Amino acid sequence: MLSSNLGYPRIGPNRELKWILESYWSKKINQETLFKEISNIKKNNWIKQKNAGLNIIPSNDFSLYDHVLDLCLTTNAIPERFKKLKKNNPLDLYFAMARGFQNGKLDIKAMEMTKWFDTNYHYIVPEFKPNQKFNLYFSKIIDEFLEAKNFGIITRPVILGPISFLHLGKTTSKFDKFTLLKKLLPVYKRIFSLLKKFGADWIQVDEPVLSLDLEKKIHSKFISAYNFIRKDSPSILLTSYFSSSLTNFNLLKKINVSGIHLDLVNTKAKDLTKIIRKFPKNKVLSAGIINGRNIWKNDLLNSINIIKKIKKKIPDDKLIISTSCSLLHSPVDLSKEDKIDRNIKDWLAFSDQKIKEVVFLRNFFNSSFLKNSHFLTKNIISIKNRTKSKLIHNTKVKKRIKSISSKLLKRNNNYFLRKLIQSDLNLPLFPTTTIGSFPQTKEVRKYRLDFKKKIINAKKYEAFLKNETKKAIKFQEAIDIDVMVHGEFERNDMVEYFGEQLEGFIFTKYGWVQSYGSRCVKPPIIFGDISRKNSMTVYWSKYAQSLTKKIVKGMLTGPVTILQWSFVRDDQAREITCKQIALSLLDEVLDLEKNGLKIIQIDEPALREGLPLNKNEWNSYLKWAIDSFKIASSSVKDETQIHTHMCYCEFDDILDSIEKLDADVISIETSRSNMELLDSFKNYKYPNSIGPGVYDIHSPRVPSFKEMKLLLEKAQKYLDKDKIWVNPDCGLKTRGWKEVKKSLKLMTSVAKSLR
Repeated sequence: MLSSNLGYPRIGPNRELKWILESYWSKKINQETLFKEISNIKKNNWIKQKNAGLNIIPSNDFSLYDHVLDLCLTTNAIPERFKKLKKNNPLDLYFAMARGFQNGKLDIKAMEMTKWFDTNYHYIVPEFKPNQKFNLYFSKIIDEFLEAKNFGIITRPVILGPISFLHLGKTTSKFDKFTLLKKLLPVYKRIFSLLKKFGADWIQVDEPVLSLDLEKKIHSKFISAYNFIRKDSPSILLTSYFSSSLTNFNLLKKINVSGIHLDLVNTKAKDLTKIIRKFPKNKVLSAGIINGRNIWKNDLLNSINIIKKIKKKIPDDKLIISTSCSLLHSPVDLSKEDKIDRNIKDWLAFSDQKIKEVVFLRNFFNSSFLKNSHFLTKNIISIKNRTKSKLIHNTKVKKRIKSISSKLLKRNNNYFLRKLIQSDLNLPLFPTTTIGSFPQTKEVRKYRLDFKKKIINAKKYEAFLKNETKKAIKFQEAIDIDVMVHGEFERNDMVEYFGEQLEGFIFTKYGWVQSYGSRCVKPPIIFGDISRKNSMTVYWSKYAQSLTKKIVKGMLTGPVTILQWSFVRDDQAREITCKQIALSLLDEVLDLEKNGLKIIQIDEPALREGLPLNKNEWNSYLKWAIDSFKIASSSVKDETQIHTHMCYCEFDDILDSIEKLDADVISIETSRSNMELLDSFKNYKYPNSIGPGVYDIHSPRVPSFKEMKLLLEKAQKYLDKDKIWVNPDCGLKTRGWKEVKKSLKLMTSVAKSLR
């Protein structure tokens, strides 16, 4: 029996990747230094896993920005608009594809970005055209295998599979993108044969689309594709993760590979029994038994029992113990955390600890000395202590959940009547606003850190925040934005900020995970029942409103997003946890209304992200997700306008659910997709108001007046003009003031020209 890991976090234990990338982008370091520093990250990752005792260590799980973008460059799937940059430095081409390019007359929009299945990781969306050609353009996967080999480690290279690559891409015109498969497969075959030549015994091919409900025509594509690339290849481990392994098991059995990885964390016991009974005798089973996406310590006794069950049908030489998916979605190392409650810390495991759990489970079955080991004994005590802990339960919260009635789920009147009542807001045609946050400059971050470290006192910190808020209001007044925001300078993160003020959350110091590129987030940990202690946003919203006669929006993060972007307790249904958050937000919404806030935005960018991968589970999720939003938002007066915001998701399948949210205004990301998304809203006849994002905030480029005007003119073909709002496609926290000021001035000018 062997042990393995499907992928290790890329960011480094102290977010080294972030600082290296941002130093390179700001021209503080050159390419040579960049490559030297990232080589150190990779080397440390490989050696750490080897020293932990893993038998099989991945390579090519590292990426400078995104692994799907890596594959676009590897296969020469480079969009036509970037071809002018091919004569430039390949690294600059790579980053231009991710972030856009602006230099003199050359102005190129970045590729689209969207969520990686039901996670908060964002991938770059491949673009395919009918005459698309592929060839081996970028040898990163081979280079990194050889790099690890130089350190004495024979890795198992990782690559996104051809079916998933095509499935996740978009087409520039209407055609079946799977007609490109025959052109793409020779590139894979070439990569695999080179890896075999250089000494790779196995290659890990990730096909995460196997977690979805696939059309029958895709089944035959899988069979033919792997029949073709299997020849002259290392042994292939085909991986599926994020949902029940039973979803496409009948297909998996037929695919011509040497091994199959199954996500056993998301597979029910009765389904596992069916799988084991029919698992092919000539294939290796990689058992994904350690959760790669959450931070709770594994119940080793339970895992031991599952492995015993597997071993009855599958011999040791055909069995690998592994993580359920890549550890990309987990923080690096729990041992660095010295500030969190010791009792709760004892329930947790980050990436390094998860690898130790994998290795322990392998060793348990390979040795007779571990039956009563200290590691196992401690684990049993931890699991028991968590179950019985008084920290988890709050009787008042549980009682309030049971008291939720239909009255909490409905506004007084429908949108049509509310719109008439809200005309008292006196907003112009094409009202302008932003999504919420303004740039978090180095100075803002320094003041926050100094306050946390007690270098400055609360009075000095508050004075600084008030001054930043005043400047933001003054700027918005100067460019004549219609509905203002206070800028959120007091907020570290749109989820963490709220979690810090709610019971039932704890926070880490180093629990960072990658969201995209250099952007990392530090998800809170929900360990117990949730309630609000005091008002969370009223002070700053009320202060900002006192500075101007224009309307200032109250800004909240929605219950589903707080849930999705946290590490969530796994000892009760997610629905219950979400509704606990919703009730806390309801209290906050009513407090904002009482204090004079006429517009309140409750952001739900993670609503679509939380949708289960299997359609038979959709209705159940959408019911409680929508109810949670409505619990938070429906008790306000008709005069109060409720906004929500969503971004970087495919909405087509859930438009009826978005309508059921009954927000007066929804702002959405549409700039990278050139307003394509609005076609769905038009066909659906979405009744409420929409703010289609007119420029991409994840790129440093400043959009032109003409570009934004064309987008809004296009939007009028899809939507009634009296229902169109004008805004960026997301918050401006990660941008610099210089580009923000230019972009927003142009944006407000465009709105005025349309009026």
